[in-house]
Amino acid sequence: MVELIVGKKGKGKTKVLLDKVNGAIKDANGSIVYLDKSTKHMYELNNKVRLIDVSVYPIKNADEFVGFVCGIISQDHDLEQVYLDSFLTTAKLEGLDVTSTLEQLTTVGEKFNVKFIISMSLDKEDIPVAFQDKIVTAL
Repeated sequence: MVELIVGKKGKGKTKVLLDKVNGAIKDANGSIVYLDKSTKHMYELNNKVRLIDVSVYPIKNADEFVGFVCGIISQDHDLEQVYLDSFLTTAKLEGLDVTSTLEQLTTVGEKFNVKFIISMSLDKEDIPVAFQDKIVTAL
């Protein structure tokens, strides 16, 4: 399952994502991972959420990013939710079509029962038609 939080840069998507992850920890039965482009928000996250700074890993493109996510899933059989902040940056998708990557994450999420909550700096109108129904917040 994929949920999208979209809007222009600086509109408050990260705050919405942080509120969601910190609220979800109360009801979570498994583990939760938060992927970001830095450790800037470390102290805003509940200490039960695992923060991973994607920028320290040698990821060159979106396919490698999906492989990275699959590696995280393979190491944690209790993984329930993955929060992806700055998605276009961490997944190396800035200026590129996000359709294929979102399709891959949807497939992986369904297969391994992991929910992806994704924040990306795109206007609602720029989200592929197939994923318009996955938008939970548009800023």
